[in-house]
Amino acid sequence: MRQETTILAFDTTGRGFTDVTRAVARWLDDTGIAEGLLTLLCRHTSASLVIQENAAPEVRTDLAAWLDRIAPEDHRYAHDDEGPDDMPAHLKATLTGVNVQVPVIGGRLSLGTWQAIYLAEHRRMPHRRQIAAHLIGA
Repeated sequence: MRQETTILAFDTTGRGFTDVTRAVARWLDDTGIAEGLLTLLCRHTSASLVIQENAAPEVRTDLAAWLDRIAPEDHRYAHDDEGPDDMPAHLKATLTGVNVQVPVIGGRLSLGTWQAIYLAEHRRMPHRRQIAAHLIGA
């Protein structure tokens, strides 16, 4: 068994979903590990990771709208240190999660046909986000 780790960095354009699948797959390919388990961790409390539909962009639009209804900016939160989108971003990250695991089979991510890995930015402003990757396998 081998282990590989890295930190991948991504620039977001503000609220929305950034497809990170290709960057993760490139790193995976560089490791040479053919069979194993990949764990990804978003190293932030106001952004998250989701595995979701990669064909119809309306899925991501609807998901973002649903999250906005669940954690609206117009609610009075005790924590508002960084503005009205701060606490809703924390809530959205809690709901969607900050880590995902993907089996690696035959040197490839074993995602389904219509799946991709997305970095979900929950803040309005662009940010530089980091994802820690850990791969164990052979």
